[in-house]
Amino acid sequence: MNVGIYFDMRSPVRWSADPARLYGFVLEMCEEADSLGCHSVWLSEHHLFSDGYLPQPLTMAAAVAARTRRCRIGTAIVIAPLHHPVELAEQAAVVDIISGGRLDLGIGAGYRVPEFDLFGADISRRYPTNDARAGELRRLWERVTPRPVQERLPIWMGYQGPKGARRAGRMGEFLLSADASVWPSYRAGLEEGGFEPASARMAGSVNGWVSDDPEADWPTVSPHVAHQFDSYLQYMVEGTGQPVPRATDPDRLLGRRLWSSALGYFLLATPEDAAGRIREATSGAPVDTVFLWASIGGMGEEMVARHIQTICTELAPRLAGFDPSSAEPGSAEESR
Repeated sequence: MNVGIYFDMRSPVRWSADPARLYGFVLEMCEEADSLGCHSVWLSEHHLFSDGYLPQPLTMAAAVAARTRRCRIGTAIVIAPLHHPVELAEQAAVVDIISGGRLDLGIGAGYRVPEFDLFGADISRRYPTNDARAGELRRLWERVTPRPVQERLPIWMGYQGPKGARRAGRMGEFLLSADASVWPSYRAGLEEGGFEPASARMAGSVNGWVSDDPEADWPTVSPHVAHQFDSYLQYMVEGTGQPVPRATDPDRLLGRRLWSSALGYFLLATPEDAAGRIREATSGAPVDTVFLWASIGGMGEEMVARHIQTICTELAPRLAGFDPSSAEPGSAEESR
């Protein structure tokens, strides 16, 4: 199993940073992670967040591509219904060329009313639109110039539940979820679409902090976790008329099953314990890659650098020999 890192470029008012410094520092960290053998760097998209959430992941991906040499560069995700398919096809092709064929394009349906209003897009059609984008991109990459370096540029469908997993399978695309519980639905979709289950690949994010002394770090980390989760909860209901959910208690997120829900857990663990939890939660499914937040909600540079070092040099080696697809479901046994 491969291990990567994830950035969303947040700068909350409480811990605000100069945007030029923040973006420059993240590029430095991507370069450092690449030198440490990090498998992949993943970037995401949101708009109108007060903390400056990254709005253009493919633009940032091009910058990461220019500063790195080996790591894969993924989007988790681009909100495909907000963008014209030709724009996506051409931007992805350019990033793939700059990176020498290292792009993984994750696309998702989105969920925020203000974002769809901003782009004049129809939120009621977000799922069929996102599904259609995959096929449109495949056709456009045969036409646009210049074409991507990769003969079949990987598309990862950003669905977390069984219905989306099944649709991703029917399209023969990869699934951007590392939750083994949706593997049966994904496999069924592949079979329905006439694709071999052996072609399946899954990958996904882990909400977590990995440290040699996680308990000592928690008083510093937990306020950033609270901001991260509270902002998602707040913006999720914006424009819907629904009440804002109550504030997050970070302590109540600990110890819960990985992927119990998108915002329902947080993994606080040593590298050894984190590897065991990840092995257990992915066993039985064709999970290729997991990636963790390198920085959480405006975290300071020193802690971000230390977290990346721990992920790359202590967590990744513990998962490098593990093949979830050959492990018994729910097994935490380390591969030999």
